Amino acid sequence: MSYVLAFDLGASSGRAMLGRIHEGKIELEELHRFSNDPVQINQRLYWDILRLFHEIKQSLLKAKHRGIKLDSIAIDSWAVDFGLLDEAGELLANPFHYRDLQNNDVFEEVVAKLGAERIYERTGIQLLSFNSLYQLVAMKKQNHSALKEAKQLLMIPSLLRYFLTGQKFNEFTNATTTQLYNPLADNWDNHLLEQIGLDPSIFAEVVQPGTVVGKLQPSLCEELGIDSVPVIATAEHDTASAVAAVPAQSENFAYLSSGTWSLMGTVIDQPNLTEQARHHNFTNEGGVDHTFRFLKNIMGLWIIQQCKLAWEKQGENHSFAELVEMAAVAQPFTTFIDVDDDLFLGVGNMPAQIDLYCKRTGQTPPVSIGNYARSIFEGLAFKYRYTLETMEQLTGDDYAGLHIVGGGIQNRLLCQWTANAIGRPVWAGPIEGSAIGNMLVQWISSGQLQNISQARQLVHQSFGVETYEPVQSEIWDEAYTKFQQKILLRDANI
Repeated sequence: MSYVLAFDLGASSGRAMLGRIHEGKIELEELHRFSNDPVQINQRLYWDILRLFHEIKQSLLKAKHRGIKLDSIAIDSWAVDFGLLDEAGELLANPFHYRDLQNNDVFEEVVAKLGAERIYERTGIQLLSFNSLYQLVAMKKQNHSALKEAKQLLMIPSLLRYFLTGQKFNEFTNATTTQLYNPLADNWDNHLLEQIGLDPSIFAEVVQPGTVVGKLQPSLCEELGIDSVPVIATAEHDTASAVAAVPAQSENFAYLSSGTWSLMGTVIDQPNLTEQARHHNFTNEGGVDHTFRFLKNIMGLWIIQQCKLAWEKQGENHSFAELVEMAAVAQPFTTFIDVDDDLFLGVGNMPAQIDLYCKRTGQTPPVSIGNYARSIFEGLAFKYRYTLETMEQLTGDDYAGLHIVGGGIQNRLLCQWTANAIGRPVWAGPIEGSAIGNMLVQWISSGQLQNISQARQLVHQSFGVETYEPVQSEIWDEAYTKFQQKILLRDANI
């Protein structure tokens, strides 16, 4: 039997997943899993890109030792980060991590210079301080040597794919996240690049998901003792892959990709560049089959992840499952937080940041670990409702429920609370959404699947979904009203 191999790289870990279609269903197997830890040096935060490539090679060796025949390989990862190559094709520096604080100083400066409206109408991307646009301007202001010498810029999965193949191409779904790509022109926005003093020639050509960009290069095959196989540019932004794997039974659906980040949106044929969409900071990111993902970034499980690390430093060691249990029995609706507040973006003592947030909003901070966890999960559920209802206003569509994919569905309490908060069903599954979507694009590219509709049907019959029906709707409606009064209306008046 032959397989496709999907490398799915997240902000905290990576995995190599084997997949095949057997008797009308997708069969998955985890081949290799590895950590992806940011590296802090003094006050700067980096990705260990060479370690990631080492783990990719270890995965290929594992497949070889098991005698597995691979039809193709593809990589997806997080968005916005990139590597810079010199004239000889050598990596000039370790890529910065999007949570590095270098961007904060230039964000407002760039927006003031170019204008928020203008940036949005040219890119359709929500204004976020860690977007590639602001990272690059920060490097330029610092007179960073890597940017001065750069002859090519490749997004993270494209960079790793270049290490495999020697071919330099960026990919559509990830390129659009940079806030430097013009979706109407379907290319890099040279005018915008020139305005901020960046050389348009360093931005590698963009290809669509499903493009075969090369094969494993001979030197790598010789090093590992493996045969060369095609390498495909899948939907290389992991959310784009996750959306491709949503097992929706209709074309009009709302989704939430749940993990370190939460990304809620829908699929549209043309970008929504209206002033209303910009005002609500919705984004238009590329999708499979020339579509766009009209979505909103929500902070996600990052906050509880950082709290867990802070508590461990204090000697309080609790698994995520234990934190969920503690949240379930804690007093409800005692602390309301906006999970997207800038206080929660960076690395650090997250419980202290929640305390500071409570002080700023006139609330009493949580009194126990369970109360902290509960306030986070409730805050996520309420922000999901607000975002879903806002999206309905912007698109003019009504959504019968919410599809949730990704590792976050393992938090069954949050799935149930989300259903309670939005007052409609939540359909959860599959967990490995990004890896599955990565594979689907590979199978469409090879002709094993005809199109994305057939691919979604295959996911549905392979994995199904778990349905969460809303309960205690009146109680959650009342609490949401308090959330609006304490948080949303307050923030609107600031």
